[in-house]
Amino acid sequence: MPPRVLLVVIDSAGIGALPDAVAYGDEGSNTLGHVAQVRPLAIPTLRMLGLSRVVDIGGDDEAPAVGAFGRMGQASAGKDSVTGHWELMGVVLDTPFPTFPGGFPASLIQAFETRIGRSVLGNKPASGTAIIEELGPEHLRTGSPIVYTSADSVFQIAAHEDIVRIDELYAMCGIAFDLAARGLGIGRVIARPFGGTPGHFFRTSQRRDFAQPPRGETLLDRLTAAGIPVIGIGKIEDLFAGRGIARALHSTSDAHGLELLLAEMASSGAGLIFVNLVDSDTQYGHRNDPAGYAANLERCDAALGVVMARLKPEDLLIVTADHGNDPTTSSTDHSREYVPVLVSGPSVAAGIDLGTRATFADLGQTIAERFGVAPLTHGTSFLADLMTPNSATMR
Repeated sequence: MPPRVLLVVIDSAGIGALPDAVAYGDEGSNTLGHVAQVRPLAIPTLRMLGLSRVVDIGGDDEAPAVGAFGRMGQASAGKDSVTGHWELMGVVLDTPFPTFPGGFPASLIQAFETRIGRSVLGNKPASGTAIIEELGPEHLRTGSPIVYTSADSVFQIAAHEDIVRIDELYAMCGIAFDLAARGLGIGRVIARPFGGTPGHFFRTSQRRDFAQPPRGETLLDRLTAAGIPVIGIGKIEDLFAGRGIARALHSTSDAHGLELLLAEMASSGAGLIFVNLVDSDTQYGHRNDPAGYAANLERCDAALGVVMARLKPEDLLIVTADHGNDPTTSSTDHSREYVPVLVSGPSVAAGIDLGTRATFADLGQTIAERFGVAPLTHGTSFLADLMTPNSATMR
């Protein structure tokens, strides 16, 4: 049967600081390890996949993992979602996207204000939830959008849906993309719509990311050129600027994203189903909420158990992450961490230790070999390590 790969990225599920984490201010970060210290984690599916063999999450897991497990270091400079996802698909960045810890240059803000016909509020690094609480009332009075950044290369625009229509907010993001991404090389512009009233503001589900196109050929490009369908669920389409995606399904939550995955498993044939589950990052990591992070991880784990039960003989299920976001530290930003790589499926041998991989691109190279497309520029495939004695058809 033609192969199918289900790739699930639990956004921000890091498992320990990389050797160069100190250069990013992330020394000692360990997202999942520290979340598990806040309270015990009821994640039987992820434990069965081997997560507890690559990070200490408490408990006593003596049974062998059902598949292969390991951890991956990041070769690219940076620690944002775009960089992480690109590297997973074979693109390694030598230099990071520019960041603006002091806010954006006055010339950029002035040009943006001129083109949108409004003044802006903010222009500083901030937590997204904190800045809408701080500046939301003034935004309601003036109609001025809230512009802010973070430790990542992002130009974020927050606006109340009753004040700025969604299509108008997206249009503002398009202008910002022209000025900030094309002009200054910033990695992403993000629309951050919100609702509610002062003291009770909340982000809505109509976030949209406007990212630069990948700086090189990705696995998605290779698969598409070979006629192998790629289905993106969550913000995958946004992170790759729509390139190499046959069909995109945007989700409103992790639960919705996993529902979409199960529906695609029931209806699609061969190809790559690429899923991003963003809530652990946006709802809990950035808000320094380890208990919420734990509960969300448990919800994802339960759904992944259903996914595993529905795997077909030709399927590979891969669970990984794109960076860390340790909610137990004082920072509300992403953290420079190793990520897990957990691989299972009927053709995968049990208890295979993949060790520590030098780059996320090893994963993309492995999927490329699984589908029989030409090797990517970066990464070393570990497909042969996954094979059981009777699974030679995996090559």
